[in-house]
Amino acid sequence: MSRKLFGTDGVRGRANTYPMTAEMALRLGAAAGRYFRRKGEDRHRVVIGKDTRLSGYMLENALTAGLTSTGMNVLLLGPVPTPAVGFLTRSMRADVGIMISASHNPAADNGIKFFGPDGFKLSDEAEAEIEAIVAGDIEPAQPQNIGRAKRIDDGRGRYVEYAKTTFPAGQRLNGLKVVLDCANGAAYRAAPDVLWELGAEVIPLGVNPNGFNINDGVGSTHPEACARAVLEHGADLGISLDGDADRVMIIDEKGRVADGDQIMALLAGRWADQGRLRGGALVATVMSNLGLERYLAGRGLRLERTAVGDRYVVERMRGEGFNLGGEQSGHIVMTDYATTGDGLIAGLQFLAALSDSGAKASDLVAQFEPVPQMLKNVRYAAGADPLSVETVKAEIARAEARLSGQGRVLIRKSGTEPLIRVMAEAEDETVLREVVEGIVAAVEKAA
Repeated sequence: MSRKLFGTDGVRGRANTYPMTAEMALRLGAAAGRYFRRKGEDRHRVVIGKDTRLSGYMLENALTAGLTSTGMNVLLLGPVPTPAVGFLTRSMRADVGIMISASHNPAADNGIKFFGPDGFKLSDEAEAEIEAIVAGDIEPAQPQNIGRAKRIDDGRGRYVEYAKTTFPAGQRLNGLKVVLDCANGAAYRAAPDVLWELGAEVIPLGVNPNGFNINDGVGSTHPEACARAVLEHGADLGISLDGDADRVMIIDEKGRVADGDQIMALLAGRWADQGRLRGGALVATVMSNLGLERYLAGRGLRLERTAVGDRYVVERMRGEGFNLGGEQSGHIVMTDYATTGDGLIAGLQFLAALSDSGAKASDLVAQFEPVPQMLKNVRYAAGADPLSVETVKAEIARAEARLSGQGRVLIRKSGTEPLIRVMAEAEDETVLREVVEGIVAAVEKAA
């Protein structure tokens, strides 16, 4: 069953424009309510979290109306990280969890992500079924069966307490000065609380959301803001989250940025040494650097690659019993602790390594030498399909032939924005630049 409404991470788009309208959110809520209602029970439960975008109020109310119209009881968490919704869906025995967020996208965008009762994101098949219900007639509940809505005041506190349990018992962060960039997003209160309660001196950044400034010059997509603060304050390290806190970048005391590949390399090696890395493998996407693959092979470990999207990483992990995976972009998935990428808990794992080793952050953030990699995004017009144009196909074929045996090319459409992502790796940086610029020029002409 095909999907048109859902992308690689739920439904996403510009707020107040299809599909991110109040009307569509209401229908999605009603459709999800119909899909998750269990036979033989009169009442059903859904938890809803959101980030700090202004449009979150509109979508939260519309989803609530749709869900209650089909008999679902709605528990409203307010601003919490995406992984908190996964955790609380399972903890509160809900039928479904919903996160209202466009993650690292600008404030004008928003999105809706669904979690099943097990706390994991829905499969492609489940999303396709919900999409089919949206397109049809949705039967409302009888008046006596309409659901209720209730604010849950301690949802954030429950997640804070859980996050602390993932840090080694008995250890504290006393003496560590940490810049914590929350991207003016969903973790702006939870993340500083966790680090402070574990003993760190926290220098907060991006903790003053106003509905419009999420990811605006701060957060994991702008790690330079955290890097500047680390140098300015003489901090031991920086932790930079994205708008819904399912991604993280680590900045060492010298202001150098470690992406998801370096963090995964550190954790994979550390967990392997501790006998904790199940299956002797790390799961990552086709975007992860070839240097990561070489590093793991040198440790006798494997890199299992998937399509782009943390949902596909998680599916491979669950299907084959692996417990560590993620993306170069900073999604770090640790199924021993969370059902989805969790930037805060990944940051705590890095801090645990720092605490155990007595090393500096700069000693830990460069686990391998990355193969030179270049990624450029090309925006295309609605309705255009640049990758089907013959001139683009020919340029990609030329690039692949030129890099044969010494690099690779990866071209794909974004699942959340109208972008073509052009990525290549090669030892020769001049060849790398020429290959990428050639493909970008061809795509721009066709866009």
